[in-house]
Amino acid sequence: MNPEKDFAPLTPNIVRALNDKLYEKRKVAALEIEKLVRDFVAQNNTMQIKHVIQTLSQEFALSQHPHSRKGGLIGLAACSIALGKDSGLYLKELIEPVLTCFNDADSRLRYYACEALYNIVKVARGAVLPHFNVLFDGLSKLAADPDPNVKSGSELLDRLLKDIVTESNKFDLVGFIPLLRERIYSNNQYARQFIISWILVLVSVPDINLLDYLPEILDGLFQILGDNGKEIRKMCEVVLGEFLKEIKKNPSSVKFAEMANILVIHCQTTDDLIQLTAMCWMREFIQLAGRVMLPYSSGILTAVLPCLAYDDRKKSIKEVANVCNQSLMKLVTPEDDEPDEPKPVAQRQTEPNPEDSLPKQDGTESGGPGGSCDSSFGSGIGVFTSASTDRAPVTLHLDGIVQVLNCHLSDTAIGMMTRIAVLKWLYHLYIKTPRKMFRHTDSLFPILLQTLSDESDEVVLKDLEVLAEIASSPAGQTDDPGAPDGPDLRVSHSELHVPTSGRANLLNPPSTKGLECSPSTPTMNSYFYKFMINLLQTFSSERKLLEARGPFIIRQLCLLLNAENIFHSMADILLREEDLKFASTMVHTLNTILLTSTELFQLRNQLKDLKTLESQNLFCCLYRSWCHNPVTTVSLCFLTQNYRHAYDLIQKFGDLEVTVDFLTEVDKLVQLIECPIFTYLRLQLLDVKNNPYLIKALYGLLMLLPQSSAFQLLSHRLQCVPNPELLQTEDSLKTAPKSQKGDSPSIDYTELLQHFEKVQKQHLEVRHQRSGRGDHLDRRVIL
Repeated sequence: MNPEKDFAPLTPNIVRALNDKLYEKRKVAALEIEKLVRDFVAQNNTMQIKHVIQTLSQEFALSQHPHSRKGGLIGLAACSIALGKDSGLYLKELIEPVLTCFNDADSRLRYYACEALYNIVKVARGAVLPHFNVLFDGLSKLAADPDPNVKSGSELLDRLLKDIVTESNKFDLVGFIPLLRERIYSNNQYARQFIISWILVLVSVPDINLLDYLPEILDGLFQILGDNGKEIRKMCEVVLGEFLKEIKKNPSSVKFAEMANILVIHCQTTDDLIQLTAMCWMREFIQLAGRVMLPYSSGILTAVLPCLAYDDRKKSIKEVANVCNQSLMKLVTPEDDEPDEPKPVAQRQTEPNPEDSLPKQDGTESGGPGGSCDSSFGSGIGVFTSASTDRAPVTLHLDGIVQVLNCHLSDTAIGMMTRIAVLKWLYHLYIKTPRKMFRHTDSLFPILLQTLSDESDEVVLKDLEVLAEIASSPAGQTDDPGAPDGPDLRVSHSELHVPTSGRANLLNPPSTKGLECSPSTPTMNSYFYKFMINLLQTFSSERKLLEARGPFIIRQLCLLLNAENIFHSMADILLREEDLKFASTMVHTLNTILLTSTELFQLRNQLKDLKTLESQNLFCCLYRSWCHNPVTTVSLCFLTQNYRHAYDLIQKFGDLEVTVDFLTEVDKLVQLIECPIFTYLRLQLLDVKNNPYLIKALYGLLMLLPQSSAFQLLSHRLQCVPNPELLQTEDSLKTAPKSQKGDSPSIDYTELLQHFEKVQKQHLEVRHQRSGRGDHLDRRVIL
């Protein structure tokens, strides 16, 4: 420093002392400066006051010489003390040089700068609030200072500033938020701790409503929650807890929609604490905001659904996610099935871009347990159009929701509980919004059919409920379900072979037109027949599924839908089946279900007597398809008490190729006759006179069997048939004989028998073709 330079009004002694390396001498100079400035204050000599501050700032605090800078800092503090309440008039000039020294490489000088600023702020008190942002910015840097003394000094200054903010009602929150939003993304643990401590203070001040600006800092808070330091995480938990309390107290003033995307992102993170906290917030948002959250349903489901499959290690997250899922589902109502009103052009232009509401993403992991779904849809899943609470009514758009549900259901790696939840959602949407959901049915159908192969019975049951609802919903009756939310995914009826007329009269010989018709009752729609076609195609392509789950699936469908319609339509479809081996297997499966399942009790009773035209139509339809399997055809005749026709059929068996499989089926039929279902048949053996063809048919079966256990069983049964002469009484001799138990007179049994022969001829030709190709699986003929 130039000793000859004029530093007036500072005396040469003051200048010399300020430049001294000893702190005590600089302190003496500061006392002299304080006295000098007090005199200027008393004289109201503002010119000289400014000159002193400027000299201390430019010539000392900002000097290249370290001791001069230290002298300038203590001199500026002395000026502030001397100015007292008037220091507010000169705060900018006092503070700026001190803050510059915060960046000095010398830790001692940074400490003196912190001490000087403490004295300046202590005197000015509330007057420093207009300069709060620059003070906060400087303090945030010192909070991460490596020198413990500097850090300690900054903490004292920090506490002082917090006291001033707490006791003042002039804090400029609007001006502070941009700085807070920027600083909150710091990765330094001390800076994070500093930020959190300030947010906690601001939340506690009654006159400061930080809740209005929560959307701008919420993402940063969740990132701090993932800090490695336990103390910081704990502090952040407290802050988030305080915010959540305020949200519960004042839900009407909360900007739920602006924070929904942030929660969706953090609900998918791999950090358990962040995920659990975000999920708890999501639960409260759904319950408090209600339908305001509906536009974000697809994002919420992307985050929530994978959590439902968590094990006990993440039990808490799973439980909260389940509540979120249930609460969100309740928000969907029948009113959401109303057609969407077109938005005015002006509204479409002023709507914010979904990406505009995205928080800053420094290091945030947006992927979660269901990350595979996210990658499939890009930003369309995690980010959604912002919905304002004052925009009503909220419109439910199913495109995104169905896309997410379809994605999770298609993911074979997803957990069972998640798949069940997805199916529950689909069922719920078909119940509440059937018209809109039917626009997506054709895209959902393949995956729903594929889900029938799931390992879990519970998943299959839920899947069948969805398929049954699709097949029976009145919304599926129309030829045009309506324009979809997205691309038109519907397939034309001609491609689906969906019938439009009622059932054919199967008492007459089948025609091409008749075979294209399906059963139609008020409980079924055009998708029912499509479902039956696709189900049989699935069984045909996946024989293991038919063996393992076929009976289970069909029985459940009989409970969920009309059993008569199911059997009628399947028989109708199988009549046109080109794969005769599959047709035989499928008929055998259906016949076993018909004869043994408790779910088919009413249908069996309906077929038992063939008293109505409807039951006769059903018998004829079943019969034509049952002809693919000779033994099942006989069992159907036994069930319907068409004993004479059963006998005629058995007579035709002599012309068939008798294989091991054929005899095995006869064996099973004999076993079945001994079951409770055919109790009425066994009792009819007592009435020999009126049931001669029943006895003949049973003897016919006996003659087909080799000397086996089944042969012995049926032989013993027939030995129990009484002598008709012994059963005659005097009254019965006088009474005219009853008509024999034979066939229904209203059915053309000659035509049915011809159809049976035709079908068996087709099967024989197919077996011969296989034999010509070297396929000997069906050549196990009994010689």
